[in-house]
Amino acid sequence: MSGTTHVVLVAWDGEAADRSAQADAIVREHLPRIDGVESVRSGESISTEGLEGGFDWMLVVRFRDRAALAGYLPHEEHQPVAVYIQGASERVVVFDVED
Repeated sequence: MSGTTHVVLVAWDGEAADRSAQADAIVREHLPRIDGVESVRSGESISTEGLEGGFDWMLVVRFRDRAALAGYLPHEEHQPVAVYIQGASERVVVFDVED
């Protein structure tokens, strides 16, 4: 089996810097506790190209395999992240790929 990468792009409905900082804190607190999560990265873009398409923040979670991704979605430690993003966002894109 190969690993799986979960990418989430978020356009916040309010002050991007404040929303991003709060999301980063929630992510750091909860997602590393989930079995099968190999790495977690999040933050605002530092690109100078200006091609973010209106998105303010990105989350990238690397999973051991597709089964770990499936277990992540309903996991209790994922819920605070999902609830925050759903409540504070204007637009969300999720993209999952297998390595």
